[in-house]
Amino acid sequence: MKNYLLILLLFLESCAFRSVVRDKEIPYIESENSWGLPQKELNVFSPKKANNLPVLIFIHGGSWNKGRKEIYDFLGNRMARREVVTVIIDYPLAPAYHVDKMEQAVLLAVKWVEENISEYGGDPNQIFISGHSAGGHLAALAAVKNESWQAMNLSNPLKGAILNDPAGLDWYWFLEQMRDRPNGTDNYDAFTDNPEVWKAYSPIYFLEGNEIPMLLMEGEKTYPGIRLTVERFRKEADEKGTDLTYSFYSKTKHIPMITQYFWTWKKGYDDVLDFIQSQSDGSLRESSSGVSTGK
Repeated sequence: MKNYLLILLLFLESCAFRSVVRDKEIPYIESENSWGLPQKELNVFSPKKANNLPVLIFIHGGSWNKGRKEIYDFLGNRMARREVVTVIIDYPLAPAYHVDKMEQAVLLAVKWVEENISEYGGDPNQIFISGHSAGGHLAALAAVKNESWQAMNLSNPLKGAILNDPAGLDWYWFLEQMRDRPNGTDNYDAFTDNPEVWKAYSPIYFLEGNEIPMLLMEGEKTYPGIRLTVERFRKEADEKGTDLTYSFYSKTKHIPMITQYFWTWKKGYDDVLDFIQSQSDGSLRESSSGVSTGK
């Protein structure tokens, strides 16, 4: 028992455990705002003594109607230990809010990060956005839909986007295919029953070939709707000349595409860190070992 307690205390005192500063429940949308949005908060995870490090904004999944940022503390902690300041956000959910308000919230989160992240050791010139599932869809909108930035009188500061098994890349096509099928209206709570809305919030229709670089990660055994729309998005991106890197995860289902980040040796870390490294200045280090992850 004494040996067990000693090992536990050593672990708790280790550099890997103590190296992350966590700032939580920071409002990025105040209760009084001109967008008709509810107050929303974000959490920031940064290495101790961080200075001008790359920044990753993460948007959770949950079919646009569930999920919360606290579930992904593990991702913030692990990315911060790899010298990436990580911001995990909440956003308005269906059915109380539709996808247009979710998109606005994401852009306001990016604006907050650009204006404030230097206080947490992040570099506002090296901001990346990521999300899993529905969060990947919202990250893709932020990456490719210039009209929304312009409508909010904002400029897009993002340097790259990382789409983890994203849903909704061509929800216009998919929801049309699902008409009159069982569960075909499942996403109407976020996207309404209006095909014009489906198209207006499907990232595929905004690809022009001049987008920021993107990394698209897909699990082999993901949901059919994701697999089919990812295939369409990749084809369109290739035809338009979009800078899109694709990474395939054999035998991997949808949920394990995000839960893989519980384990530090998983492929997901290599993909994300290599992508950030390829677009960033300087190098990324794994704090616990001091070994560079850059190539």
